[in-house]
Amino acid sequence: MTDILSADELHQRLLEVGARRYHDKHPFHVRLHGGGCTKGEVQAWALNRFYYQSRIPEKDATIISRMHDPELRRSWRQRLVDHDGGPGEAGGIERWLHLTKALGLPRELVEAHRGVLPATRFAVDAYVHFVRERSLLEAIASSLTELFSPRIIQDRIEGMLAHYDFVDADSLAYFTARPPQARRDVEMALGYVTAHARTPNEQQAVIAALEFKCDVLWSMLDALYHAYVEPAHPPPGAFVAGPS
Repeated sequence: MTDILSADELHQRLLEVGARRYHDKHPFHVRLHGGGCTKGEVQAWALNRFYYQSRIPEKDATIISRMHDPELRRSWRQRLVDHDGGPGEAGGIERWLHLTKALGLPRELVEAHRGVLPATRFAVDAYVHFVRERSLLEAIASSLTELFSPRIIQDRIEGMLAHYDFVDADSLAYFTARPPQARRDVEMALGYVTAHARTPNEQQAVIAALEFKCDVLWSMLDALYHAYVEPAHPPPGAFVAGPS
């Protein structure tokens, strides 16, 4: 990039990243939403995804620690409440544990991250490392996969309710709560990015940060597909999915 993009042009470039690279196009997600997964594969997905969910508050706390603007910190702090919950109020992590319980996974196994694929750990830990080590602008930009999440969440709810008798609307409560939160978060993060990416290099860094985050999510599904679908070769110590 040699020319500075307008805010609308940068927004469009970010949307194009999602159109090319967001993980709704991954074969595992197509399989999950279309009813092609066994219960064991859905369990493996939920177990591995919890490792990601559990690290989101740590990622956000890291970002907050790098912010010098109190107003910005206050805005971002709501993400911690969304995931960790508040007094008498369940957050996203607890709602995800409600899903894994409905799928028959013991809470202690899920919370201890036993059976999580090594590639899941590497990908998620790389994301936390990214927001710690790269610029604040890049860290905030990496969160913008939420530009695309409301669509995939709706597809997931509809697909899973239509195809799997071992889930119901109550067990999918995490997903019904997320779209309004994601839209609020996107408005704040996108506003920051378009206001602070003032040079072609900064704008390219923003785009690259979003591509990196898409790669993190895609690689997690690559690991699931390899371990549980084809060639169905889970590494030592990984969760063993049943056939049904």
